[in-house]
Amino acid sequence: MLKKKAIASLTTAVSAFNSPTEDGRHTLVLLTLQHSFEMLLKAALVQAGVSVFDKKLGRSIGFEKCIELARQCPEIKLRDSEAGTLRTIDALRDDEQHWFNDVSEQILYLHARAGITTFDEILTRVFADRLGDYLPNRVLPLSLDPPAKLEILLDSEFKAIQTLLAPGRRATHDARARIRALLALESHVNEETRVSSKDVDRVQNGIRQGQSRSEVFPRLNDLDTRVEGSGATITVHVTKREGAPIRYVSDESSPAAAIREVDMQKKFYLSASDLAAKLGLTAPRAVALRRHHGIDVDPKCSRTFKFGSQNHIQYSDNAFTRLREARDALDMKLIWSAHRPGGSKVLREPCTQPDCAEGG
Repeated sequence: MLKKKAIASLTTAVSAFNSPTEDGRHTLVLLTLQHSFEMLLKAALVQAGVSVFDKKLGRSIGFEKCIELARQCPEIKLRDSEAGTLRTIDALRDDEQHWFNDVSEQILYLHARAGITTFDEILTRVFADRLGDYLPNRVLPLSLDPPAKLEILLDSEFKAIQTLLAPGRRATHDARARIRALLALESHVNEETRVSSKDVDRVQNGIRQGQSRSEVFPRLNDLDTRVEGSGATITVHVTKREGAPIRYVSDESSPAAAIREVDMQKKFYLSASDLAAKLGLTAPRAVALRRHHGIDVDPKCSRTFKFGSQNHIQYSDNAFTRLREARDALDMKLIWSAHRPGGSKVLREPCTQPDCAEGG
C-alpha cells in the first residue's frame, strides 16, 4: 500500500510538471514529489522490518526521521547524495506549503529529474522493481531539456536576485522568495539546514552590500551535478564537488553565510541504553565497544548535556553507524576482554583489535 501511494504521488508530480497550466504547477510538483518519497522510504523501511511509528506519540514518523533511518538501514543504503536531494526537495516543499518561495524552472527541473533518478534507484535496490514498470508507455519523459551546468544556473539566479534588490526596483519580496529557494539548496551539503527569515535577512543584506555569490552562499560552492544519458534515459545526480574548499563562520556577526541554530539534543538523541538496544548488545558490552573506539570523547559521536546538577551523555547517529560497523567487523570476545567495565584495568587483556582508542 505504501509503495502504491508513493508511485501514485510520483506519477502526479510528473503529470503536474508536464502540465500546460502554470497556475499551482510548482506547488503541486513539490508537494507530490516530497510525498512520494516519504511513502517510498516508509515502504522500504517496513520491507526491512524497521518500525515507522514513534512509540511516544503513537504516530508515524516524519520525513526527516525516515531519511535518518534509511541511511542506517543496510537494506536501503540511502547514500549521502540521495539524502541531500531528498532534504532539498523537502525544504523547497516546506516553503511552498507554509509560506512562499520562487523556484525557477531550471531549479525545479533539476530536482524533479534528480528525484526521479533517486526514486528509481531506491525502488530497484529495495524492491527489485523499475519505475518504468509502473508507467504506461504513453507517458512523456520529464522534459527533454537537460539542466544547465549548475554553476551557470546558480550564477543566473544570483544575478536575478541582485537585479530585484537594486535601488528603486521595489521587488524585495520577489528577491526574498528567490533567496529562500537558493538557501533550500544548501540541504544538499548540510543536513541541519533550516531556512528562516534570519537567514534571508543576512543574505539580503550581504547582496546589498555588494558581496558575491560565493560569500553569501558559501555552501553552494560545494555542489555539482552529474548528468548522464539523454532523452527518456537521462539521469541526474546532485553531488558534493570533490575537493571543494570549506569556509567556516566564527560568529553570528559575520554576514558571509546563513547561520544555523542547531538543536543539539535533536542531533545527539540516543542515550547509552538506546544505543545498546539499537546495536543489539547488552549495556556492558556496548560500553566496551564504545571504549575501544573512543566514542565518548569524539565530539561527532557524543555530547554531554547538563540538566540541573546532573550530566547526561547522549549519542548521535554517527556513533551508532561506527559501532554497528565495528560490531560486525571485530571480534567482540576480544573487545570484551580488553575493555570490559568494572574491575582493575591492569587485569584486562591487551586489545588486539584494530583502531583501539585506548592504545591496545
